[in-house]
Amino acid sequence: MKNQTPTKSLNLALAGLVSVSAFAQTEKKAPEKPNILFIAIDDLKPILGCYGDQIVKTPNIDRLASNGTVFLQNYVQQAVSGPTRASIMTGMRPDYTGVWDLKTRMRDVNPDIVSLPQYLITQGYSTQGIGKVYDQRCVDKKMDAPSWSVPYYNYFKTQEKYYSSQTGMPALGAYQLPETKALAEKFRKEAISKGIAEDEIEAYVSQRVKPSVECADVPDNAYNDGANVQRAKEILLKLKNDNKPFFFAVGFSKPHLPFVAPKKYWDLYKRDEMPVAKFQEKSKNGPAIAYHNAGELRNYSDIPALTEFTDQKDFGLTLPLNKQKELIHGYYAAVSYTDAQVGILMHAMDSLGLLKNTIVILWGDHGWHLGDHNLWCKHTNFEQATHAPLIISAPGIKPSVSKSMTEFVDIFPTLCDLAGVPIPTHLDGKSLAPVMKKPDLKVKEYSASQYPRNGNDPETGRLGFAEGKCMGYSIRTDRYRYTIWMGDNFRTNRTFDQKLVVASELYDYQKDPDETINVVDEKSYADVAKDMKEKMLEYFDGQRIKLAKK
Repeated sequence: MKNQTPTKSLNLALAGLVSVSAFAQTEKKAPEKPNILFIAIDDLKPILGCYGDQIVKTPNIDRLASNGTVFLQNYVQQAVSGPTRASIMTGMRPDYTGVWDLKTRMRDVNPDIVSLPQYLITQGYSTQGIGKVYDQRCVDKKMDAPSWSVPYYNYFKTQEKYYSSQTGMPALGAYQLPETKALAEKFRKEAISKGIAEDEIEAYVSQRVKPSVECADVPDNAYNDGANVQRAKEILLKLKNDNKPFFFAVGFSKPHLPFVAPKKYWDLYKRDEMPVAKFQEKSKNGPAIAYHNAGELRNYSDIPALTEFTDQKDFGLTLPLNKQKELIHGYYAAVSYTDAQVGILMHAMDSLGLLKNTIVILWGDHGWHLGDHNLWCKHTNFEQATHAPLIISAPGIKPSVSKSMTEFVDIFPTLCDLAGVPIPTHLDGKSLAPVMKKPDLKVKEYSASQYPRNGNDPETGRLGFAEGKCMGYSIRTDRYRYTIWMGDNFRTNRTFDQKLVVASELYDYQKDPDETINVVDEKSYADVAKDMKEKMLEYFDGQRIKLAKK
């Protein structure tokens, strides 16, 4: 008999679980399942009050944290939206999902993969979503149709009626300043007059007017997140009246670029007090492949002019001090704006009487460089890109803070465990429910991240070698990070070959929290480097065995 794939076996198991559940209900009414409110925040690094930041104003997220478990050492699978969200939603690492970029659609390469909300449908849940939960480029036009029992409400934009009547909908999905909207309209008309195709007009306009920040004196629902949360309130009312357990995913797009937020959130901070990164150099002995040129930020229309008169280093993106402070100010303002939307959402939950039987989870999909190592954006295996917030509140579990190593693949099994439904056996992660009940527990020794460096012309030119199809794998323990860069398009379905190693890194966060020195070749760290490499090879072997069964 042909061996069944894990997903086919899971699908058969799901059918069995549903029939057993139906039979059980004829004998005795099943206990009420908890709802799940699933809050996704784009580009949110752990600069939150509950993570110890002394500057940021995040009272609503901090209030949620005070009623839940804050996972202080949580890490992502890959520091960019599409891959990390595919991992979160399926509980599988990028080498399993096959999503390593922002153009691969998850089910094109993995048609039988099972997502968390898809699984919960088989367990009697209504699953609904609004805003950015998946990355739209990595799923179908219905935001992964199998995941939702009710068609997905939208991605970034919602219906016009939810936006402020003072402003209308934002230009290019982002901007409300009159002068920016006027320029956008001017270039839109110009594009039409040139006969540019309808689906290319927005790109044409964005190349000409796309500022990296905006401070406008407008209401919260002048922007997409504020409008979405107004609609989310209506959806919550319907969910309450449906009298069925729900999984409701609400995605916020800020603090993703551009850093736009109503003026009142900018006013919470003083520009001259913004914390500029103290280490803006390449790590000593650090390999060039670990860095990038902040291409995402360079695409904003106000950035190229700044680089022309600012001496550029051979890595990263060098910006004048005033622009650094403006960007950091904008990031903090956008974080506080999103925090306010989380507050509105939580107030709606409370007023509807839903909180007492709802698991609430909040996560930021990855970190963000704010000038450290002369880097901006994400796209690395460094701490600032891979360290991300994770907060979970569940009925009957006391608030706590955990120092256990955790990762985003742990979310799927954790929510199943907390909801009292069977945990699929094929998942890559582990349930964090035991840690929530006993905060001193540790569920794993290390977390694993990865990031590719592809062979495009700018990258290979910067790196100085032609073969750019590399993957950097990184493991983080309590004290160390070890990263190994593999060439020849290596993935963990292949046997490790030392000849494919392009570069290695080792950082000691106890002595060097800013990653200023790569100590992988230092004699005093020889035993540590050997031990960390053994852990990496153990990780490779485990993944290779799992992928062979795929």
